Amino acid sequence: MRIGLVLLFGAVSMAAAQNAPPAKAPPLAQAASQATHHPSIRFEDAGDQARVNFTHSFGSRQLGSLLEGTGAGCVWLDYNNSGLPSLYVVNGRPLDDSIHPYPLKEKPATPPHNHLYRNDGNGRFTDVTEKSGLDPDMYSIAVTAADYDNDGFVDLLVTGYGKTILYRNDGNGHFTDVTAKAGIKVDGWAISSTWLDYDKDGCVDLFVGRYVKFDPKYRAYYAADNYPGPLDYEGETNRLYHNNCDGTFTDVTAKSGIGAYVGRTMGVTAADFDNDGWDDIYVANDRTENFLFHNKHDGTFEEIGNDTGTAFGQNGESTSSMGPVFADLEGRGVLDLWVTDGHYNRLLRNTQKLGFEDVGAETGVSQTNAQYVSWGTGIYDFDNDGLQDILIFHGGLIHLIPQEHTLFRGIGNGKFADVSLEAGPVLSERTTARGACFADYDNDGKVDAFEVNLGAKGTLVHNVSTDTGHWIAIKLKGSKSNRDGIGARVEVVVAGKRQTAERVAGSGYLSQNDERLHFGLGAATKVDKLIVHWPSGREQTLEQLAVDRILTVEEPK
Repeated sequence: MRIGLVLLFGAVSMAAAQNAPPAKAPPLAQAASQATHHPSIRFEDAGDQARVNFTHSFGSRQLGSLLEGTGAGCVWLDYNNSGLPSLYVVNGRPLDDSIHPYPLKEKPATPPHNHLYRNDGNGRFTDVTEKSGLDPDMYSIAVTAADYDNDGFVDLLVTGYGKTILYRNDGNGHFTDVTAKAGIKVDGWAISSTWLDYDKDGCVDLFVGRYVKFDPKYRAYYAADNYPGPLDYEGETNRLYHNNCDGTFTDVTAKSGIGAYVGRTMGVTAADFDNDGWDDIYVANDRTENFLFHNKHDGTFEEIGNDTGTAFGQNGESTSSMGPVFADLEGRGVLDLWVTDGHYNRLLRNTQKLGFEDVGAETGVSQTNAQYVSWGTGIYDFDNDGLQDILIFHGGLIHLIPQEHTLFRGIGNGKFADVSLEAGPVLSERTTARGACFADYDNDGKVDAFEVNLGAKGTLVHNVSTDTGHWIAIKLKGSKSNRDGIGARVEVVVAGKRQTAERVAGSGYLSQNDERLHFGLGAATKVDKLIVHWPSGREQTLEQLAVDRILTVEEPK
């Protein structure tokens, strides 16, 4: 059963709404009334129509281990430079008989594998996995993409249990495993990763999160727990690799200070939260305090999670944190932080004083999400009204308990409303969701999503909203900066209002979104000013831009 609430982002408390004088409309009623003036957001399941028929496998007949319950992620990437984002989804598979974590295994005739779906346009896809070389013999968990060698073709990093693979895009629809040649060596259970140019030398570096020291033969647990949980295994350190700008990487885990911290990583993302021009790294840990690695501009990082209010949950507990997302939720020019978890989720408002304040409880976000376990998530303007919205996918934690999903629509003045029931049957369909990735896959100006469901068919969530506003999408092409423009800050100014977004690589849970930055513009028929702050330090300004289009912005040489 859903709990529908209007969410007030730091402006009006629930208590104040309850104590409002009867002669005036209560703030909650005002917010609800205001929401009706916005276009409705609506989604539908387009998987069959689009020919995306991905089914996730956790490798056995019965869910019986932490590895199996973690799920998988996905990425949207324009690997063939067609102007259309294609979809790559990773998958689990039955493990070797000697280490399989659960005795009830049933191996299919055709082993499950990862899938690359080429976007053919007109809302249709073709499965080209066989020709792509992207079918690794591994238990895959997560994936991220970046043009690490600046050759104009986006490459892939696939992480999983016992193996991490770096694939170089050959430029002809095929990918080659260059892991050993590139010097990437990650042992243990690698999970979420992110790309960032932490030293701003024009080449993207690689941060790889690791989960726990998983022992598939360890079976000590209480029956009600179903299988051993994350605290039954030792935590792990993460890895940081410096890009040498010659196709190889150097492990700088110890030198950077990253290796001094042991956690249980699930989701990671990187962005410049303090506006100092240098990207920082946020790590969402499972039942362990979260990490915020602050970039010190000298190749090292300082862990400041506890000092900034980002380490623990609302009550000082170590939550089961899943998917972190940096986004400017109020148009203030600073990045706030949204983190899904197994309790209430965290809505962290950037104080602009090297810290965050948790406003989840006072806004109602926590109350609405308390009934769910939240995983994949994205923050986008789904109705193009100029206000950010939040979409969250839910699913049972240690049992295959399906749950419906939640959509919060921005309604102005930093306020949100739960409009899940209005958004179409696809969000009310209960699934056991895990990773999710977001993109405008049909280039119609409305952001869509793909949702990976644990041990079941995935869902292509197509945005079919009507009466939406204008929009613009920005594709970046660096010259002195890295080719993808990762770390670039983009500002869009329309009618005196400013929106800010950063190009990131790795966001939410186990996944990565469309490289193009999407801005909803409401009724505006032009963009007054577009400002790009490139990682190189260059600032580029474009003015009086047409709307309802995808614009490629190249960094001046």
